[in-house]
Amino acid sequence: MATDFWITSGWHLTDRTSEGRAMPSVDFMAAYFFRDEVAPVEESCDAERALHARLVEDPFGAVDEVELAAIKDCDVVYNYKAVLRFRDFLAKYDTIESAYLALIRGEAPSGIPPLFTEQLVQVMLRGILDGVSDPMQIRAAELFFRHQAVTLDDGRIMVADHATVQLHAGYQKALKQSERPDEVMIDILSSENADEYWSRSDMFNTSVDIAFTQPALDALCRVMEKWVQHFLGQTVTIIPMVKIEEENWKWHVGLDADATGILNDLYENRDVGEDRLAQILCLFKLTVESGFVPEMQGHPVYMALAMDKSGVARMKPQNLLVNLPIVSQ
Repeated sequence: MATDFWITSGWHLTDRTSEGRAMPSVDFMAAYFFRDEVAPVEESCDAERALHARLVEDPFGAVDEVELAAIKDCDVVYNYKAVLRFRDFLAKYDTIESAYLALIRGEAPSGIPPLFTEQLVQVMLRGILDGVSDPMQIRAAELFFRHQAVTLDDGRIMVADHATVQLHAGYQKALKQSERPDEVMIDILSSENADEYWSRSDMFNTSVDIAFTQPALDALCRVMEKWVQHFLGQTVTIIPMVKIEEENWKWHVGLDADATGILNDLYENRDVGEDRLAQILCLFKLTVESGFVPEMQGHPVYMALAMDKSGVARMKPQNLLVNLPIVSQ
């Protein structure tokens, strides 16, 4: 039985089309003006408070330079401009999906923080996964919009939320100087305790093993299939692999910058050192019954997810949408 999750994502504030796509409602946009970057604090000036009150009431209301110039804190002005730039861009589109596609195609104005793009991915995934009863899929979906710290240990490939790990490390450092604070627990999510995820989905404080044959890796495949279906209308099958056996493969997709570079070099028969090969975390094979361009009919697409040299996986879900050899709709 499916349980609610990602309550703080903003998806619950959106309106939805009959096809399940999210629409940026007034309530959805108003939530952005409660973010710490723009929410008033005790030191806020009257001009800042007045603008904030007006935008909470009318999130899509026009804002002129005079109002911004009246705010004393330059950092607040900078933050407001970033949020307003994002708001104005979002307002041009009927759905968050169409806005996201414009973003990844380079049709958005410069200056939109990557954080906002990642938030849109979470909102869309919340809708895509609505009704899913497998908590492992929900946890695996976090890779789409939150960077993951990777730990390799005795055949396991453990991924945990990078920001949570950093917070945990900061606490550990503080322990040496002050009283013990509340710790951030990074528990391992497994088949046996997976249901615990529902109560902590907004905490991003669980880790999973994405090694070959592990449930979390299979769950990641299911989420990628749903992602492609939602945007491209194509039913694809994605399975994990240990290695690519086909020497002269026809197409590949890196799911992050490092995987893209490594696969490109392998495809071009360039020398790839063991240290770079060791960055590859997972390999996948994607197939489709029909829908590929003619020269790819009957051939698979090989995909890889890697960590960077600092041990962080930074997945780019847009690569699944713009780099597959699928006939344009």
